[in-house]
Amino acid sequence: MADHWQSSRFGNDKARITQSAPRFLVAYAGQGGRQIQELSIADLSTDPRTPESRRHGGGYYRTSLDDARRAMAQAKTMGADFRISALYWMQGEGNGGPTGSLVPTRWDAELPRPAGLAWYRDQLIAYRKQWSADLCAITGKHGELPMFTYQTLGPAGEAQLMAADADQNIWLVGPHYAVPSAINSRTKPDRHGDPIHLSADGERWWGEQVGKVMHRVLDRSEDWQPLRPRSAKLATDRASILLDFTVPHPPLVLDTTFLARQEIATKDGFTSLSGFRVRDTTGALLTLTAVEIAAPAQVRLRFARPLPAGQTCSVSYGHPFAQALGPIASLRSGPEHTAELLLKSSFTAQLKPLLAEGAFFVTSLSGQTTRVAIRGTSEENGVTVLRYDPRELRNNVPFAAGQEIVAQRSFTYGNLRDSDPAPSTHTFADPAYGTRAGQPYPLWNWCVLFSDLSTD
Repeated sequence: MADHWQSSRFGNDKARITQSAPRFLVAYAGQGGRQIQELSIADLSTDPRTPESRRHGGGYYRTSLDDARRAMAQAKTMGADFRISALYWMQGEGNGGPTGSLVPTRWDAELPRPAGLAWYRDQLIAYRKQWSADLCAITGKHGELPMFTYQTLGPAGEAQLMAADADQNIWLVGPHYAVPSAINSRTKPDRHGDPIHLSADGERWWGEQVGKVMHRVLDRSEDWQPLRPRSAKLATDRASILLDFTVPHPPLVLDTTFLARQEIATKDGFTSLSGFRVRDTTGALLTLTAVEIAAPAQVRLRFARPLPAGQTCSVSYGHPFAQALGPIASLRSGPEHTAELLLKSSFTAQLKPLLAEGAFFVTSLSGQTTRVAIRGTSEENGVTVLRYDPRELRNNVPFAAGQEIVAQRSFTYGNLRDSDPAPSTHTFADPAYGTRAGQPYPLWNWCVLFSDLSTD
């Protein structure tokens, strides 16, 4: 983050950066899996109603203020000035509820979705205002501190976008689903990270995205907006929808080369395609036949059949499934304590974008529910062979011959991005997975995740 912001401010001129660049301090006070009020001044980590397993730690908000005080003291001893340029927020999954809304605390019931989104929006705005006021009191700064946030997975991500719309000092950078997951990371011999987290390359790449947007907002005074939908209009023949987008750097691109095409195929089309799904008045999914770029800032979704007269529909974006792989032909032991799934045909072309990223999941669509990370593939007699470590089977549930399976990414995603040409400061560094080591991080802006966008 700091590297990219600094590089952008000095026009990527290394000599100027070396001679003139200020020193940056990035301080972090938090812990993964925490709820917003456990990180806030409320400090619910210490509340006796919090389960014992989550009651350790605490004092995260207070620590963030102490970090500012220590930075002020250190700058004074160095004869330097210290100021806080921005705040950054990366939280949300911890408040996700079991049915798609949000829970305020670990002991409260899940709120109805509209109320839950509004609750988290208001909590985040209040958090920024409190944090800004307390930090400004320490540093002597007047005014408000801007806060940048990613879009987390789940309902909190939509609430974060709502907060950015309601508070002029909150800027949503965008979704992080394009970056590699920590399932590619090695935490100990033969062990890997949690899929919800990011790999080292993912963290560095996402940091560059944040630094890019910080530069545009703080240095260029850009009125930043992520790639997001503005409206959805049903065609007069009721056979398609035209979506209009706010696009940071047109034109729009449906990218199925960098990210595998997101899809859920049906008999005569798709119930999800490139991330897009459409539901009718009853909530039933409509069958799509195509997703097309209609203009530099427009996308058209085509239906297999026109929407019946009198019905309305809504659009959502984001799903983790990629290529359906059909039934498992057979299973066998692999080398070095691995196991292998043999498919009934070749999926080399379809799996190429997933393999370029690194590991990916296969999930059962029939039989017992299970999932595992695929860490190697091969071709044998014209069929694809998938290799995995049985220790990574979800709940230790094995696959079985005949089960229908699907390849999926770690994150809910879609294929819509813009054409932002911003150069990265760093490159993919880890050659232990995927095929991108040495390549620059692409700093395109991917479409935010959204749901229930009604048609006009």
